Amino acid sequence: MSLLPWLLLPSDLGADLRAAKRLDAADQPAAAARLAGQDLDMFETARLDRFAAGLAAPAPGFVPVRLALLGSHTLDHLVPAIRVGGLRHGLAIATHVGDYGQYRNALLAGDAALDDFAPTHVLLALDFASILPALPLSAGVDEVDHEIATAVAAIRVWWQRIRARWNALPIQQTVLSQSPPLVGSNEALLPASPAAMSLKLNAAIRDAAANDGALLVDVATRMPGERGGNQRYDPVRWYQAKQLINPIFSPLYGELVAQVLAAAAGRARKCLVLDLDNTMWGGVVGDDGIENLRLGHGNAEGEAFLAFQQYVRQLAARGIILAVCSKNDHEIARAVFDRHPDMQLAYTDIACFVANWNDKAGNLRAIAACLNIGTDSLVFIDDNPVERAIVRRELPEVAVPELPDDVAFYPERIAAAGYFEAAVITRDDLERSRSYATNSQRAAALDDATDMDGFLHSLEMTLVSGSIVPIDRPRAAQLINKSNQFNLTTIRRNEAELEQVGRDPGAIALCFRLRDRFGDNGMISVIIARRDAIWPDDTLLIDTWLMSCRVLGREVEVAALSVLIDAAVERGITTLIGEYRPSGRNALVEHHFEKLGFTSIAPPSGGAEGARFWRLAIADRPAPAHHLELETAA
Repeated sequence: MSLLPWLLLPSDLGADLRAAKRLDAADQPAAAARLAGQDLDMFETARLDRFAAGLAAPAPGFVPVRLALLGSHTLDHLVPAIRVGGLRHGLAIATHVGDYGQYRNALLAGDAALDDFAPTHVLLALDFASILPALPLSAGVDEVDHEIATAVAAIRVWWQRIRARWNALPIQQTVLSQSPPLVGSNEALLPASPAAMSLKLNAAIRDAAANDGALLVDVATRMPGERGGNQRYDPVRWYQAKQLINPIFSPLYGELVAQVLAAAAGRARKCLVLDLDNTMWGGVVGDDGIENLRLGHGNAEGEAFLAFQQYVRQLAARGIILAVCSKNDHEIARAVFDRHPDMQLAYTDIACFVANWNDKAGNLRAIAACLNIGTDSLVFIDDNPVERAIVRRELPEVAVPELPDDVAFYPERIAAAGYFEAAVITRDDLERSRSYATNSQRAAALDDATDMDGFLHSLEMTLVSGSIVPIDRPRAAQLINKSNQFNLTTIRRNEAELEQVGRDPGAIALCFRLRDRFGDNGMISVIIARRDAIWPDDTLLIDTWLMSCRVLGREVEVAALSVLIDAAVERGITTLIGEYRPSGRNALVEHHFEKLGFTSIAPPSGGAEGARFWRLAIADRPAPAHHLELETAA
């Protein structure tokens, strides 16, 4: 039974593990991650986890996560799959499993072992009976609603305790129905039935999580089946070992948890790259002609392609960048977007359109460069298994899902893979796809300009700055955790930590939005400067400075520095210290402070290992020269 069908089946895991063990120690974590990128069963998952447990952690390039699991049911059998799922998503997950059934004590009274573990995330895995009391079947809607509201209020208190006690992100598992229906299809006629109450409870949990910023592992909707030995819930396992999740399904459970953790860590993918012929429509446009393509109503295959395009359009509407990578003549391929009456996507919806006869791995590199994102942000969809294999070999960091033979199943397959899992959806997310698409218009304007000054002036840019207020925190945290290239220190902060920074009178936390004549780029930069005991009282250390790469080359950093200096002067600050910590991915900004007029200084004792520092006396700052209007947020 394939649980992760978007991944390739392993050929010989034993041989692969033996080969991995012969590698140098520094290369073994990457090898473990490659092996995790396969459709492993529960036994293979456990075997890989045993190998990975002996590796140095966290390995370079992996985001460290400390996950505590607290629950009312047995969880130990799920831990190997969670850790292997983490490897698949670039996470080094350390785990702590609380004592069986003692989650209330741990949350309300404390747990020394959990305190020592210092989790960054806490997963609450609860069964139905542990949350809601049994009600007589005669209970009405009002009584059921009252009990559910009471239960959800308690859960929200537990989320607050998780944040307050460990400064960790709460993750809530939805409830699995363990009771079959009593009425059948019209179960709502009996509101106090366990099946009906489970549905209502999960809806209330989802609403509360959206309002409180808690993360969700939605096992109720994302794990198939209800009951039985080959389903997610096996009553025999429950009565024998209190295992709510069938061990057979542990690889899928671990993947779902890892998808959520990856999204919270900024490891979700950003861009969907699409082949065209026999992927977006049936047929080969260069051979068949536009009029003979299978796309649209009146034909089963054409309707399936239509539905896939509609799904892609919905992904774009929620902020996923779209690109095209096709072996085709550019003008012939574009003509389908411009002229076919059933096309659901316009040419202007595509942020980067590459149709030529070059190899697709090279074209994917060009697409990533065009969009100023890493190749590890790409998901490549191609019906041709040979092209998929070549891209996997040449660009292993690109996500290339295995696809079913019928395009009707493409949306389900892409959704199940969780490439675009979101921990939060912000206004800027909803505008991202359009923003990247309009970048092509900006590029055209650059081609038409006779000089860079003229081009920048023609953009009519306005930089809007302000403190990071509550409404900005989700997007600011998202940027902090996602930005890797233009990120001076790659220090990660969640929303709770940003709130703490905002309350610190010795800190300045700024966010920046950029508008131009082509549209609103949304929030594109964050700067955090704070007092540090290493430096004098009249000095601020810039410990976070990051910017979206899509606005590179527009003098935003020069304008942002002038805003920071003005805020610092208001606080009596005379000196700024810039810090750069090389991460392996941020060489782009190695000389950032030097370009802004800072002077290199010796690292202080107690500074981060490998960090470099620069100093700027505010009184000696160079006059800012940029083409942006400055505006303060209301």
